[in-house]
Amino acid sequence: MITVQNIYKKYGKIQALEDISFEVPKGEIFGIIGPDGAGKTSLFRILTTLILADSGNATIDELDLVKQYRLIRNRIGYMPGRFSLYQDLSVEENLSFYASIFGTTIEENARQIEDIYNQLAPFSKRRAGALSGGMKQKLALCCALIHKPKILFLDEPTTGVDPVSRNDFWNMLQRLQEEGLTMLVSTSYMEEASLCDRIALIQNGHFLKVDTPENIQKQYERHLFAVSSDNMSQLLRDLRKNPFVISSYAFGDVHHITVEFPNTSSSKNFSQWGDEIKEFLIQSGHSNISVHKISPSVEDCFMELLSPPQEQVVPTDSSRTVNPNFFRGLIKKSYDATSK
Repeated sequence: MITVQNIYKKYGKIQALEDISFEVPKGEIFGIIGPDGAGKTSLFRILTTLILADSGNATIDELDLVKQYRLIRNRIGYMPGRFSLYQDLSVEENLSFYASIFGTTIEENARQIEDIYNQLAPFSKRRAGALSGGMKQKLALCCALIHKPKILFLDEPTTGVDPVSRNDFWNMLQRLQEEGLTMLVSTSYMEEASLCDRIALIQNGHFLKVDTPENIQKQYERHLFAVSSDNMSQLLRDLRKNPFVISSYAFGDVHHITVEFPNTSSSKNFSQWGDEIKEFLIQSGHSNISVHKISPSVEDCFMELLSPPQEQVVPTDSSRTVNPNFFRGLIKKSYDATSK
């Protein structure tokens, strides 16, 4: 359904996209994960025919992105990251307006939007600007589906929406997928990434990895531990002083660390490693210490993939420091949700 080959885009001296290539088959939910400024919106705007790439080519439903852009616009739906409907129009007026743009009506496409429209029906006369965040997203989705598109582009569709509304929104997307709709979704919520069939990690305008969430987790190579104590802020500072801690970051009510001890065999008991970390923390003045090995989540895998090479080198002394701001922009929302 979507084929992208060697897309480049530059704004002045800023390289927004660099050699982007991927394919999305019919019926797949393909997720693009990356921090603000990584290039997600630029990619979406190119694929929805709103701006031109500097080079490269793409096809949408076997139509050339540049030469057949008018036909493409009738086959895709686009839900931008920022709410872009007419806030002074009512729910019903917005739907009618967008239907008229595509030469159709709400009634003709009632089945396509039935589940979502039924939730909006009690607010049909309310101005769009007066809706809650969750209802605004449902209205935007409804408008994007009003002309029965084959492919749906969703640019961070649940940003700023409460967890319950986010869950409802993804349930709707999964029902649409069951009906054969192909979707390209960008998000910075890591738990949403796991709901996609495949995901691409984007940073500085290029993809670092494209695979299923499950395969990315299987490819995680570090030894990951969850650590807590009675003084969590000091704990993070002390963990970063340990020469064998490769990375450390807050994750909900614990800290996640990756470790690598020199001159140890791969068969060494992980509990021994945990004991060594615990002993280090006791000597640093901590109490009520908990250290246990855990399996990586999608967030942990992305932390590993985006870690600069110099942060993954085991030092020979204790002078090593770790950048505390590493990748925080991408995972902040997920951590905030986890800690609530």
